[in-house]
Amino acid sequence: MDLKEIQNLIKFVAKSGASEVKLEMDDIKITIKTGSDSETTIVQQMPVSQHMPHQTAPVAQPAHNQPVASENQPVAPTADSKYITIKSPIIGTFYRKPAPDKPLFVEVGQSISEGDVLCVIEAMKLFNEIESEISGTIVKVLVDDASPVEFDQPLFLVDPS
Repeated sequence: MDLKEIQNLIKFVAKSGASEVKLEMDDIKITIKTGSDSETTIVQQMPVSQHMPHQTAPVAQPAHNQPVASENQPVAPTADSKYITIKSPIIGTFYRKPAPDKPLFVEVGQSISEGDVLCVIEAMKLFNEIESEISGTIVKVLVDDASPVEFDQPLFLVDPS
């Protein structure tokens, strides 16, 4: 199972509202847990000591029959439909500044150009600079500083005009 398949599995579990999914294949065991209070996802891979039959798809059972709000859905009303959403390319911790004593990369109302650094996302002690792929004006920052973010989670709303 490659990284892309694992990311798709995480998205599937997050959208299904299940609190936990376990998948066991020939030599890999994966457990994905999502908490309703905290948006955490845990993925564990380890060899399985005994040979398990191959499962083709995980069976997700919703913990409750209540709708679950997903952070991955844009929080944009219809008036914001002209805005472009910049999403997180990785899982990690979102930071608006390069260091605690430095100024913010971008602020609401600031004009940005293609290639400008918008934020950093820390993943496994590596700080990844997230650059803008578009030019425009920052309309809204959708994530608090030093917050955990998921893959494909909206970070910024940008007005391209």
